[in-house]
Amino acid sequence: MEIKTFIQNFKEAFGESSELPLVFWYSDILEGETEKINGCFFKEMKIVRNGGIISLNAETIGCGGGKFYTGFAEMSEHIPTFVSLKERYKQTPEMVTDFIRQMEVPKTENKYLHFARIDKVEDLENKEGIIFLANPDMLSGLTTWAFFDNNAHDCVVATFGSGCSTVVTQATIENRKNGKRTFIGFFDPSVRPYFEPDKLSYTIPMSRFKKMYQTMRQSCLFDTHAWGKIKERMQLP
Repeated sequence: MEIKTFIQNFKEAFGESSELPLVFWYSDILEGETEKINGCFFKEMKIVRNGGIISLNAETIGCGGGKFYTGFAEMSEHIPTFVSLKERYKQTPEMVTDFIRQMEVPKTENKYLHFARIDKVEDLENKEGIIFLANPDMLSGLTTWAFFDNNAHDCVVATFGSGCSTVVTQATIENRKNGKRTFIGFFDPSVRPYFEPDKLSYTIPMSRFKKMYQTMRQSCLFDTHAWGKIKERMQLP
């Protein structure tokens, strides 16, 4: 997979002004100095969107849930009660516990979790996934592209969870089992203040992107009347 080729195709499909996606991966090498982030670590994603790289670990992630869902810590005892009784995202703490148990959040043995814009990395080797920050029109194109060669009912899914769980955890699990599911996220009210009102996340695990990279130009995103109308609208000021 050639990053330059993908970026050229992406710009051609969605327009020159479309925001490039982000990539994330684990390693033991520090890529970008990052100070401790109090609260949701997605508040620092503006650095990444502007071309910087952030490297996270248990010390820099101030949110207990963020540490857990990225694999740097065990689940804190207060998370089920906090999610249910404080945030009121689930009816009971027991439901939170059951949800987490079913997810089987993996622990990481690496020192850092990195985020970078796709044009700021040399290759896509050892990357876990790609994150698109998409408005409804872009989301239409991305999901239609995903459905192009996949009839599975769970080709595109929207699961309950925090921003970090629906982006990092789900995509990492899927990538490491060589899966084909892709994930719409950022429905969590706690993460939404850090992004524009019309943006959701659409995350493609690298295991799936390897195939989608090959089918992009064959899909509706190129040389079709319907998508052409949407692309034209996306470029309006």
